[in-house]
Amino acid sequence: MKIATPYYLIDEKKLLRNLQIIEQVRQLSGAKSVLALKCFSTWSVFDLMREYMDGTTSSSLYEARLGFEKFGKETHAYCVGYSQEDILAVAEFADKIIFNSVSQLEKYYDIAKSAKLGLRVNPGISHSHFDLADPARKHSRLGVVDKDILAKQIPRLSGLMFHYNCENDDFEMFSQQLDAIGDSYGDMLRELQWVSLGGGLYFTKEGYPVEKFSKKLADFASEFNVQVYLEPGESAITGCAELVTSVVDVVHNEMDIAIVDASVEGHMLDLLIYRLSAKIEAGEMGNHKYMVAGRSCLAGDVFGTFDFKDKLEIGSEIRFADAAGYTMVKKNWFNGLQMPSIAVCRLDGTVEVVRKFTYSDFLNNLS
Repeated sequence: MKIATPYYLIDEKKLLRNLQIIEQVRQLSGAKSVLALKCFSTWSVFDLMREYMDGTTSSSLYEARLGFEKFGKETHAYCVGYSQEDILAVAEFADKIIFNSVSQLEKYYDIAKSAKLGLRVNPGISHSHFDLADPARKHSRLGVVDKDILAKQIPRLSGLMFHYNCENDDFEMFSQQLDAIGDSYGDMLRELQWVSLGGGLYFTKEGYPVEKFSKKLADFASEFNVQVYLEPGESAITGCAELVTSVVDVVHNEMDIAIVDASVEGHMLDLLIYRLSAKIEAGEMGNHKYMVAGRSCLAGDVFGTFDFKDKLEIGSEIRFADAAGYTMVKKNWFNGLQMPSIAVCRLDGTVEVVRKFTYSDFLNNLS
């Protein structure tokens, strides 16, 4: 099936590999997993994900509503700063409402108390390769820092959320930090029903000690008599999608530069934010060096420099890997560029184009 580029292609077989590891952790540890919609919210594959995960968690009213309507199961609603309108809305359907601060909890307690309430805690420790994504960075606004203030709120709560990791694939580091949380907050946890350890734990990475990880979670849950939740985002969908593009021009300025029919800023924005290079499959590598750039007007709209197996020409296809997490949720209409379609390769191998975008979508995105 020939699909016009650009398009995102989600491969359900690759997605299933991650989901089966999540299921393994669920079975071995008793921990539940809720999908972090801030990372991935393409609901055309929720039917598959629903079989292996316990629900969704969110960062806004709209994400919470999407999880409730399209995923079902448990709906956790978190936001850094709710408005009263947000709380009135999420209180209608959320199973758990998690506040970022004590002031928000106090302001909206009477509205939200029909749900199970939680508070986000900033434990002062974290694991992140980027200051931009470090929840415990200096002057962080994310979570309650003061333990004495937190302790006074425990009677109002059913759980706590500790989201302090970003792409943490180091089990020993995770283990040490979980011990530190148990030491610091164990007395509070024993009075509660659940604890979320957030996302950013790369436990579906090849070679990760899943059984040790699961035992650590099970022991933690047993020691403090709490239901443990994980909030996988990247771990659920990493490696399962590509951005498929075509070369529209090749120019030369000290080196060969291939321009494709997509844009880093518009279609893989996280690469620009974190100053990373895109990834292509190893099988595509060879001896023909090209810088690959997008077709927006941004001078730095560059996917990276790669050594291709074959010489690139107009019409050559280039596939960028890992185009799901924090990618599809951030796509935008910068420069009015054609938005990539969304296609899914189902488990049976059939490819389905689930969404095409047109000029009317661009028009209606504006005023």
